[in-house]
Amino acid sequence: MNESLRIAWEQYQHLYEEISVPARTILLEEGKVARYAYYIVEGGVRVWFNNKGRDTSFQFFFEGEGVSSIESFRSGQPSMFTIETLSPSKLLKIAKDDFATIVNSIPGFKAELEEVIFQRLLHYSKLFVSQIRDTPQERYEALLKEQPRIIQRVPLQYIASFLGITPVSLSRIRNKLQK
Repeated sequence: MNESLRIAWEQYQHLYEEISVPARTILLEEGKVARYAYYIVEGGVRVWFNNKGRDTSFQFFFEGEGVSSIESFRSGQPSMFTIETLSPSKLLKIAKDDFATIVNSIPGFKAELEEVIFQRLLHYSKLFVSQIRDTPQERYEALLKEQPRIIQRVPLQYIASFLGITPVSLSRIRNKLQK
């Protein structure tokens, strides 16, 4: 965030609430409407959905990133996924109306938000193509190269579900690559 945007943002501190939550706290449950957006000050968050009784992780967020079910937050429709903390986390929580106030009041904020949404769309597109085109080992190798903090900070069972494989398969891939 550029300096002038940061200063403008600070004018609206009274609109967000700083919360501290333990690991495995559900911030938004699949099927519920998103009423809040979150900015991660400390900690990590995973986004997942129930896939016939198994949870499937498809995105991870860490310090300096915002997270919400944007689709639900904006449309008022139920979220297609759950948002859950990975570790004890400190978050800035903001309600939909207050967020709209900031978006409409800070010059340049909409452009920053558009870029964040574009990057999320790009991530989803890459994930979609990778799930079809790449082998699990190729997906793991790409994760190691492009997003090493996920490997460092996310439990292996969530990484396995993100890659679309079982934890046992992930262990085999990791062992193979270590040799």
